Amino acid sequence: MEFRTLDKLGIKTSLLGFGCMRFPTTAEGKIDEVRAEQMLDEAYAAGINYYDTAWPYHNGESEPFVGKIMKKYPRESFYFATKLPCWNVKEREDATRIFHQQLEHLQSDYVDFYLLHALNRGSFNQMKDLGVIDDMVELKNQGKIKYLGFSFHDGYEAFEEILTYRDWDFCQIQYNYMDTNEQAGDKGYALCEKLNVPIVIMEPIKGGALASYAPEVEDMFKAVRPEKSIASWALRWVASKPQIKVVLSGMSTEEQVKDNLDTFGNFEALSEKEFETVENVVKEVKSRIKNGCTACRYCMPCPFGVNIPRNFAVWNNYGMYNNAGSAKWRYFHEMKEEERADKCMSCGACEDACPQKLPIREHLAQVAELMQSL
Repeated sequence: MEFRTLDKLGIKTSLLGFGCMRFPTTAEGKIDEVRAEQMLDEAYAAGINYYDTAWPYHNGESEPFVGKIMKKYPRESFYFATKLPCWNVKEREDATRIFHQQLEHLQSDYVDFYLLHALNRGSFNQMKDLGVIDDMVELKNQGKIKYLGFSFHDGYEAFEEILTYRDWDFCQIQYNYMDTNEQAGDKGYALCEKLNVPIVIMEPIKGGALASYAPEVEDMFKAVRPEKSIASWALRWVASKPQIKVVLSGMSTEEQVKDNLDTFGNFEALSEKEFETVENVVKEVKSRIKNGCTACRYCMPCPFGVNIPRNFAVWNNYGMYNNAGSAKWRYFHEMKEEERADKCMSCGACEDACPQKLPIREHLAQVAELMQSL
């Protein structure tokens, strides 16, 4: 197993971290404890020492399950990471109450890596104004929290504001080769490097989107490393950056565990040629975007209730990643029937308002035709 040294903290973490939000589940939607325990055991035996969970994962089942399973191992042999659900903190006292419940869930006297979960500018200001950050620092002073950080979902300006607010022990950001200008992005990585803040990466495979493509795109990877999985390229891309100390993977199958252990058990940073291959794949995939909708929402509201930007987001995502399952779920399950493209009445009001001058009616008809074919 590849390890990274966090000089600032004086510790080493496994470069691969086990994300505990996507365990296999039973038909009833509960964690399949037999399979999940076997996966955790295999990960531990292979050297993974970083286990990332959170209050809401698996409808609240993840923390207690992980705490129960990891109790069999010496506590000092691994790191627990979990997170304060800031959205549940209405009063200052809520934060410490929730934290102590989390200790009970994990069957531990302390949390190694504790994060303020999914900070954006609004939730950060709320936690700051309530005094929650001060209380977390006090828990750290008591030894209940070893390292204090945050996970992040907002734009770069908010990230810079949060990162420079105090001397954080680490931070967790969403980062992958397809979205280098989204959220914290490349600029956020560079700021962490400048300030020597260790980075933990979430969604390195973009929720699975970077694990499979149309065959001709996959062939671009296979031509260089035919023995490597498509997902491994995304993991190696982020892991090749030195300020990144842990790459989280939410493993949901035994095959994913084995593939990830192969990637990090025999880790190779991307070569110059491989970085060029990734750049070429990004260009090719982005060239498959169906239209130039920027989700500015000038076309909204539609008089008939069609969610125009959302339909185009599904369409563009399918064009890029060729993921029929994801497209069907987002279209038929996440959108209300009246929001779907086939409800367009071709009134044309949207096209008059569109700054991009897109042929919206024509494109919505294409979306509807595609989704019916799927």
